[in-house]
Amino acid sequence: MIASKTHKEERTAELFASPSGVRAVEGKVRMAILSMLRQNEMSFDDIVASSGKAKSTISVHLKHLVEEGIVGSKEDPEDARKKTFYIRSGHLGGFSNRLKADKAMEEYISNSALNSGDPFKFFRLMFRTFRTSLLTEGIDIDPLLHDAGMKVGQSLSRKIEDRTITGLLDNLALFWKEQGMGRIEVESVEPLAICIYDCFECQDLPIIGRTACAFDSGILTTVFSWHFDKEMDAIETHCYAMGDDHCRFEVRKVA
Repeated sequence: MIASKTHKEERTAELFASPSGVRAVEGKVRMAILSMLRQNEMSFDDIVASSGKAKSTISVHLKHLVEEGIVGSKEDPEDARKKTFYIRSGHLGGFSNRLKADKAMEEYISNSALNSGDPFKFFRLMFRTFRTSLLTEGIDIDPLLHDAGMKVGQSLSRKIEDRTITGLLDNLALFWKEQGMGRIEVESVEPLAICIYDCFECQDLPIIGRTACAFDSGILTTVFSWHFDKEMDAIETHCYAMGDDHCRFEVRKVA
């Protein structure tokens, strides 16, 4: 299995949609707590143990996160004296260092999309320009794109489902081609690995040093979770936005 080359830039803040509005969460400890809770619900003791911080420090940060409506708590089913904490807000994205991509985007706009005469390519340009504009300001909306992909995947799963994994993969590749989303090639079935060439989501993005196909990942995650009737995750290991000549996803069972 090829190891992931995903690079995650250092975030300066995370954005969450709480019941009281959009909240920007700053601070390494608070961001670390939320990163853990986005993976699983956790008890207070587990958060303390995983963070390596003092109980008093975690207690203060959790209290503020609960008050802000970002984190919720409930009674631990195994011990009524303890609480389990979980994310109760939508993760919108985050802020990181600004991306210097103006020149690359200007060349793409002037030399490719505006001269193609292809309406689809122009609307694709709009999507990429919007996304790159946000990235240049240090705003990453991958969580929103992933959620949107999962919603598409819910509807798509019913339409392309097949009793066999090979049949499903054939249907998925046909859908991808018909929608102008790129060309799917199956690298292997066990473990399940998929390559996408001419990827609509990232092929013309500037090289940003990390994977960028959050929308595709959301679709694939839902499609294969539906097929296998268990929680799966489509993890991108290669991407045009990393300088690769294709995008690649490994589909794994969530531990």
